[in-house]
Formats: sequence, C-alpha cells, structure tokens
Amino acid sequence: MIIIPARLKSSRFVEKILRPIGDVPMFIATARRVEGLDRICIAVDEESVLEIAKNHGFDAILTQKNHESGTDRINEACALLGLKDDELIINVQADEPLIERENVLKFRDFALSCEDAFMMSCYKRVEAEQAQDANLVKVVCDKAGLALYFSRAKIPYERESFGEDFRVHLGIYAYRVRALREFCSWEVSALERAEKLEQLRALENGKKIKMLEIKTQSVGIDTLEDYERVLRRMGKNPS
Repeated sequence: MIIIPARLKSSRFVEKILRPIGDVPMFIATARRVEGLDRICIAVDEESVLEIAKNHGFDAILTQKNHESGTDRINEACALLGLKDDELIINVQADEPLIERENVLKFRDFALSCEDAFMMSCYKRVEAEQAQDANLVKVVCDKAGLALYFSRAKIPYERESFGEDFRVHLGIYAYRVRALREFCSWEVSALERAEKLEQLRALENGKKIKMLEIKTQSVGIDTLEDYERVLRRMGKNPS
C-alpha cells in the first residue's frame, strides 16, 4: 500500500503541498504520479486538505496535527485503517510531483525482496559539488547496501579524493506495519534531533536500512527555490 503523508504546516516552505503543479495542488500531482500502482491513501492533518483529496477522487484519512514526522503520521494512518502487521507500506512524500512511476515499481519490488531489513529506502548518485548542498541528504553504505549513516553534511569527508560519486538519499521509504509501529514507539534520538533526519532513529536503535540505487530526475520540493526549479522544468514561468 502507498501512503502519502501530507502535512499542511511545513516549516521551511509554508503550505507547500497546496502550491499548484499544473492545475492541481502539489500533493494531488504527486498522488496522480503513483495512481494505479497500488492502493493509495493520503494521510492529512487538516480537514480542508482531506476535502481536497476526496474531491480529486483519492482515499484520505485525517490524522493528528502534532506528529514529529511523516513516519509518525503514517503509523497513525495504519492503525486507523486497521492494516495487518505484515502489510508493506510505501511512503511517498507529498512534495515529489515528478516522481517516476517506474522507479516506484522498481522500489516496491526491491522492498518486497528484503526479508531481513527493518526499513528500505533509496538513493541517487551526484557529483561532489552537488553534495555540498545541505538540503540534499547524503548517505554512506556498506558493501551489502546497508546504510551506515545519513547526514546533511558532505559525507564522507574527503581528506583524500573519494574516487566515487556521492550518494544522495531520496525520500521514499518502505517498511512493514509491525516495523513502523516499533519505530514510532522509540523516543526521538539525539542524532535525529541534531540532523533533523528521522531515519537516524532506526540506525541509533541498531536497525538495518537497505538502500537501492536508482536513476531519477525527480526533485523533492523543500524550498521555494525547489518549487520554482520544478515549474521551469515544466515550462512554466515562476511568478
């Protein structure tokens, strides 16, 4: 099942999920990109957003406003929906209106094959200059494809030439309902609080995050500049 957490009061770019992409709000544009790939539910925090989702023909559920993360919001949605412990949840961020359908399918197949991982996610490769951007979350992995650490800093630090492209984490996750419930039972970790990266909570609790490399042109919209970049790619002139 695909669940899209759609928080209205985002901190860095207020009410970004309502910004228009084409003729619909951003979170609806994202939902349309993955429509038909699996059952979809949009987990919202405002009645007004719930109505927008339903008016566009999507299943949606109202969750509490005070969740620290999208993962916490999805956990509540799973409980409200009565999903079984072994149900695989694909978390697609509401600010990914250019996400490629083929990559979502590839990631779902990968996640279904990962029997021993607690959580699954993915990354793309970028050159060193792009890796300087603190809005891009970097990840380093072991030889088995398990995440060692995530950071907004450029990792690894190059005292000598790294010799490889850097890995940038992409905000799509997969987990079983039971793992999600366990994750949300833990307190926010020190590293998570410092980096503002919730996946560090899993690593601090000794859990495995299996990573898939994909090639993508999608842009997660975290800032106004990201939004304007997406509009230009769509041939629109940001006003």
